[in-house]
Amino acid sequence: MAEAIHPFYEAHREAMEASMRQRLDLAEGMLGEHVHPSDIDGIKRAVMDEFGIVLIQMPYVGGADSRMSDFFMRLLGFMAISRVLRRHGVPLSVIGDVEREAYKAQLLTVPEVERLAAGRQFLSPENQAFLREQAEKSRQEQFPEDFVYDFVEPGPGDHFAFGINYKACGFCKFAARHGDKDILPNICGLDFDAYATRGVHLERTQTLAGGATHCDFRFSRLPPGGENGP
Repeated sequence: MAEAIHPFYEAHREAMEASMRQRLDLAEGMLGEHVHPSDIDGIKRAVMDEFGIVLIQMPYVGGADSRMSDFFMRLLGFMAISRVLRRHGVPLSVIGDVEREAYKAQLLTVPEVERLAAGRQFLSPENQAFLREQAEKSRQEQFPEDFVYDFVEPGPGDHFAFGINYKACGFCKFAARHGDKDILPNICGLDFDAYATRGVHLERTQTLAGGATHCDFRFSRLPPGGENGP
């Protein structure tokens, strides 16, 4: 019996596929610099086929009850892009650049007022309370393929609003299981623009993917017109 997509992801499949097609369209210009233009349509079809495989492989970590489900749904599609481009001989560093530029372009299709409102909500006391609850829940490790993390309060002299230390990473587990460890850093590289386009500054000095004991995410409000601003 063939493996099936988890019902939670199947319910969101149409939206996820539409998002993937948009990313591929936005990446087309950069792809044309590294592959023959006549290959691009075939690459886009191959990526969508590979995404179908990724959807089957995507681990269930609690559905709507877990904030990390959204991370899987938004970002694991980049594994499909990386896999296909790697097969076409595109260097990993170039793949990372293509994915970051396409993702940033996609994020910027959302009106600025909506993006900045989302950033304010992310930094809000209400969301911080939610993240504390989710962090505590993650430490129960109900789903083996999930993330495990701690909420970090700022101490004296700290200049961030709050932090998250990821002790176990669902993307790392996915990559180890499916032979994607070499392309895993490309997923890590997406985080900075994801937050900056919402007016949130992310500082991170180490990652599990890079061999550290944890990923140290620290969040603060990005000044208007800041270096990585929207």
